[in-house]
Order: sequence, then C-alpha cells, then structure tokens
Amino acid sequence: MAQFILMLTRDDVTVPNALELVREAVETPVAHIGFKDIGLPFAEMQEVVDVIHGAGRSAHLEVVSLAEEDELRSAQTALDLGVDYLLGGTRWRPVGDLIKGRDIRYFPYPGRVEGHPGTLAGSVDEIVADAEEMQGSVDGINLLAYRHQTLDGTDVTAAVVSRVELPVIVAGSIDSIARIETVTGAGAWGFTIGAAALDCRVVDGDLRAQLEAVVAAGADAGVER
Repeated sequence: MAQFILMLTRDDVTVPNALELVREAVETPVAHIGFKDIGLPFAEMQEVVDVIHGAGRSAHLEVVSLAEEDELRSAQTALDLGVDYLLGGTRWRPVGDLIKGRDIRYFPYPGRVEGHPGTLAGSVDEIVADAEEMQGSVDGINLLAYRHQTLDGTDVTAAVVSRVELPVIVAGSIDSIARIETVTGAGAWGFTIGAAALDCRVVDGDLRAQLEAVVAAGADAGVER
C-alpha cells in the first residue's frame, strides 16, 4: 500500500482552521497528517501535533521556506514540535547535521525548487542525481512531480521512482483518484493531498468522504512497502 499524507494546507500555507480540520481528520482512517512551516504560530502548530499524536497518527512538517536561515529554523521547529517526518527543503546537508541522531524521518526535495508555491525545475537526470547524492543521508525524497515547470508529472514520477532506491513521496497537485492510482502504480512510497481534499474536489461528498476514498485508493496500490 502507499501512504496517504493529508496536508492541512492551501497554496503551500497551513490553513487557519487546521486545528478544527485535524480533529475531524483523526476520526477517519488517515494515518499521516501534516502541515507547512508557515501559516500558524508555534503554539497552534503544537496543538495540531498533539491532536495527531493523541490519536496515534504520524505528524509531518513540510518546509517551503526559501532562505537557508528560514529552512534551518523550520527544521529546528520540527524537532521542537516532535513531529515524526520532516518533508521538503533543499539544504539536506546542514539540515541533516541538525537532526542527526534525532527520532525523525527526513524527505527533502530533489531538483531545483523555485518560488512559492514551489515549482520543480531540472531534468529527470538532474533530479535522479540529486537523489542519489542524498542516499545514506536521508530517509527518502519529496518529489514535486506534478509541479514541474516543463515536464509531464506522470513521466517524472515514473522515471524517478524507477531509478531512485530511496522511498519517494509525490507531493503537490494530486487531485483525483485517477492520479492517485497513477502515482501509486508507479511505486511511490506515499503521496500528499492538501487543498483538493479540504475543498472536497477528489470525490463527491464531504471531507470524511474525501479522506476515506483516498485512503482506500492508496491501500489498493497492490504493492506492500
């Protein structure tokens, strides 16, 4: 099965009602719930993490800040919050030094990530080379396949997953069951969905219907990881 990570975000910013939404989300089978490093003050982020952990689920913080100083600060925030997964960011060497020996899994972005909301640039060969260089230092990669500036997201996903030995999370612009099936069929370890689920655009129905349908689609991937 592939891991579905619900992101309490829109346009790469944590939504202001994240605490209300996470309380609803933990009443569904969603096992992984995350948010971005911008949008909420620390105290509110801690409340969200506490709800996630209180329900026995895994908490994810995704770094979308662009400056190195901000990225390192966000990585420290992830440690202070006690999240289980740190996603995103591109400065994997200094962040790796910061989190070394701590109980947290790290999935940075490969390739060139530009702007906010972030887009992916670079050839598949460059993305794969980045990922290969990270091997041994990170737990996996967070791939903005469907936000690539010029390449088809499905082609990027299939090529990177097939060539990279690290687990791959496909993040951004996954908004339908068909796209989930494509990503999971390619062998991705996991995938994130944010606004498409929060805005009830994946399937007909309310938020609970979205989450239950997406969890089922991920579980039907057919490959045990």
